[in-house]
Amino acid sequence: MKLLRYGHTGHERPGLLDATGTIRDLSSVIPDLAGASLSSAQLAKIKALDPATLPPVEGNPRLGPPVTGMKNFICIGLNYADHAAETGSPIPKEPIIFLKSLGALCGPDDDVTIPKNSVKTDWEVELAIIIGDLARNVSEDNAMAHVAGYALCNDVSEREWQIERGGTWDKGKGCDTFGPLGPWLVTPDEIADPQDLAMFCDIDGVRMQDGSTRTMIFGVKKLVSYVSHFITLHPGDVISTGTPPGVGLGKKPPVFLKAGQTMHLGIAGLGEQTQRTVPYSD
Repeated sequence: MKLLRYGHTGHERPGLLDATGTIRDLSSVIPDLAGASLSSAQLAKIKALDPATLPPVEGNPRLGPPVTGMKNFICIGLNYADHAAETGSPIPKEPIIFLKSLGALCGPDDDVTIPKNSVKTDWEVELAIIIGDLARNVSEDNAMAHVAGYALCNDVSEREWQIERGGTWDKGKGCDTFGPLGPWLVTPDEIADPQDLAMFCDIDGVRMQDGSTRTMIFGVKKLVSYVSHFITLHPGDVISTGTPPGVGLGKKPPVFLKAGQTMHLGIAGLGEQTQRTVPYSD
């Protein structure tokens, strides 16, 4: 299934994308794509529905993040061997965990704001895991039972603030609009192998990232299990799993975003996003 949330910011409604590409309203079935609505039992009930019995949504509404009500927006750093190489970093022995502010979350095609005084805003196409059932100290063998699905994420980053301003990475990761997510939550039954998905990111029509989840150092099962030993994972929580090579920081010389540019990114089976970069405004 492809599940989504549509409507104006802060007023999204739950929906389902049917086989014809029509959005079907799920408001009569669940209040939103959050909490218990993401449990394996509830997702099984939604899957059993005939989409034709759900009202179609007219027009081409804005899509919001495909989940809401999460407690954690978790990211994994340097999780692609070829990306670590381009940045001159050693292969991590354990997953690098950092948190992205929940305020960074936005819809897949919403504008991305270049922060005030930013000089090194960068792009990162990433596979995101969305948690369905609460996970605490789970084993790798049982990890997938806690996964509601996958989504496309752009882990937008301000590299000067992340790397050169001291402290943790978080200050370069949590700016408003730095977490476009979606367009959909795609349930695991539609993704044969999350470790074999092609992914790309174009800036103003120029291919910058052209990679695959095959080069992930730590895979989905490992990450869900590993993170759950440090942070209790709640329904709707997002784990964004790292990016392949081709980020602006890795270019020679480095290239960073300016207002007025277009990011277009996608992952096979998970859809595509398009964002316009806009200047900061008080």
